[in-house]
Amino acid sequence: MAEDQDNSQKTEEPTQKRLEDARRKGDVAKSIDVPVWFALLGAAAIVAGAEPAARAIADPLARILDHPHAFHLSNGGAQLMLSNLLQALLVPLLVIFGALCVSALIGHVIQHRPLWAFEKVKPDLSKLSPVKGLGRMFGAQAWVNLLKAVLKMAAVSAAMVYTVWPARNQLAESGALDIVQVLALLQSLAGRLLIAALVVVGLIAGLDYVWQRHSFMQRMRMSRRDLRDETKQSEGDPQIRARLRQLRQERSRKRMLAAVPKATVIVTNPTHYSVALKYLPDEDAAPICLAKGVDALALRIREAGKAAGVPIVENVPLARALFAAVEVDETIPREHFEAVAKVIGFVMNTAKGRR
Repeated sequence: MAEDQDNSQKTEEPTQKRLEDARRKGDVAKSIDVPVWFALLGAAAIVAGAEPAARAIADPLARILDHPHAFHLSNGGAQLMLSNLLQALLVPLLVIFGALCVSALIGHVIQHRPLWAFEKVKPDLSKLSPVKGLGRMFGAQAWVNLLKAVLKMAAVSAAMVYTVWPARNQLAESGALDIVQVLALLQSLAGRLLIAALVVVGLIAGLDYVWQRHSFMQRMRMSRRDLRDETKQSEGDPQIRARLRQLRQERSRKRMLAAVPKATVIVTNPTHYSVALKYLPDEDAAPICLAKGVDALALRIREAGKAAGVPIVENVPLARALFAAVEVDETIPREHFEAVAKVIGFVMNTAKGRR
């Protein structure tokens, strides 16, 4: 009941992070029938080009069957004959089994990227539990797998019987044929059997992969709480991020207030805005904003300016415009050059008059 309720809450598609985490644990969408189909494909390719390998296997066997009197089994003759036979069969058998292994490996790789999932090989004591073992053996999934296996065997067997049945008379008369003709007959039957198996197993593998992929994506679905937890883990706790943002703002304020004594003028709205500007004709191409603030920070900028003897000019529209248009450590926009030039000119002329 609790599991069904939990699954009903998982209404969101899995994120890429969740899929990657599952992949690192070896949990991927895969069908065991796809490698089987590729192995059959490799076997069909071997049968299609089997003449050199068949001759390499048939020749030593034919020599033994055609000339049995030439081999002496006493005084180590049996071991020598067996050794020579194995040496003659080693290369063709390695080629055949190597092709089958490579084909099956391609069937695994084509479903998902190669991975090393150490989670799968770690010892898990829960797998030794008899209760869980019986649950796996007699659970619903086990019965579904058994039904699938029976249906697969029935489909493949029916395809093979349908393929071999027309050649039943040739098989009955194969005792009168020599070994080369028997091999040719077996090659023909094997080719037809493999074609039938390829068709049937290909359909089964395609359907099974689609089902396994669908089941995997359903199992990976997430609830809204899972999404929030993942976002929190990826981006950090919101409270921590807010605290870090607050610390950055405090450092920025301290840096601005430390730069206020270097300002040429502070343009202010007496109650809300303050913008500290620096302009040295020999150094700056245009006035630069050293600090800006609103309300309490604006008051602190004015107080720092007064303490350092920086001229303060009240200009409500210019203070608002500069606060909205320029960032700290940036030059003022071109459209404000004229108004700021008048303010700075007024400040400089005032300073000259005082001197």
